[in-house]
Amino acid sequence: QVQLVESGGGLVQAGGSLRLSCAASGSGFSINAMGWYRQAPGKRRELVSTITRDSTTKYAESVKGRFTISRDSAKDTVYLQMNSLKSEDTGVYYCYALGRQSVYEYDYWGQGTQVTVSS
Repeated sequence: QVQLVESGGGLVQAGGSLRLSCAASGSGFSINAMGWYRQAPGKRRELVSTITRDSTTKYAESVKGRFTISRDSAKDTVYLQMNSLKSEDTGVYYCYALGRQSVYEYDYWGQGTQVTVSS
């Protein structure tokens, strides 16, 4: 089993920055991809950014050039640096991890951290 603990959400003015962190813990597994999804009120959860074990990254078009994902594989920790925040970035941000045990892969989710951008 993998546990994901997020930190770094909060309230920020438009144009400001926040940095999210997510640490994975557990035993008997390896972490392949990690990333972030978000869900705004009344909307579906959507991908923000992901990063693989070899640091291949993927971003939603809406955050390209503003958000940067990074990873410390030794610590199974992923970070999301969010700059030039907009009101439409408001939502609950969920950490995601693709864990592998033996030949099986499982999706894991954090509890979510609120990001609120005031205009």
